[in-house]
Amino acid sequence: MAFTLLSSQVRADTAEVQISQAFVNVHTGPASGYPVFQVIERGEWVTVLKRRTNWFKVMLGNKQQGWITQADLNQTKNITGEKTQIKEGSLANFAERDIELAIFAGTFDSVNGLSFAGSWVWTENIATELSYTQALGDFSKNELLMLRIQHSMFPEWRLSPYLSLGAGLVRTTPKASLVQSGDEVRNSDALELGLGARYYLNRNFIIRLEYKNLLVITDRDEQQELNQWNLGFAVFF
Repeated sequence: MAFTLLSSQVRADTAEVQISQAFVNVHTGPASGYPVFQVIERGEWVTVLKRRTNWFKVMLGNKQQGWITQADLNQTKNITGEKTQIKEGSLANFAERDIELAIFAGTFDSVNGLSFAGSWVWTENIATELSYTQALGDFSKNELLMLRIQHSMFPEWRLSPYLSLGAGLVRTTPKASLVQSGDEVRNSDALELGLGARYYLNRNFIIRLEYKNLLVITDRDEQQELNQWNLGFAVFF
């Protein structure tokens, strides 16, 4: 994916930089917890391939690939001999995110609800998301736990639409007065089809808008169709 080198003012899929420190540690993955498997010394050239938050994947002269920190990359020089500086919070980070955490406000079956979601992004197009929704109505409390897979059609766009397909459980708890009258807690299976969009704001922040159509299969062998709208805020890593 593309990133921006401020000193050269160009966007490119890859960029070559020269190490100007005494040495730079190369990790096997994009975090300090990954082991160091190689050390590159002053004067060596590396090719920058892509970014994961504040870590950059590089290819060494021997064709091995590993990860270095943004702080180390900022100490390198580009092909013109200028100090390399990386633009913070670029749109490329959005397309290359691994984890996303979101909070939503919206409606579930015409009742106000609050939702929390966590996503793992497998590829630029495919993500898995787990969400919990709670909606408090006049007569009952609805809780929805869903696991879904999402497909982003244009992950490189600032406004990125996506489709989702999921399954989960709906738990309906009547209010105390209704429980005394004979109504009981009900657990129902649910299937979900959704449509949404992410809008990249800046740095690591996103706005999300989504609509979901749910088919709830009750223990009475009845099917109930519900609609859910959500507007939320998310951060990614």
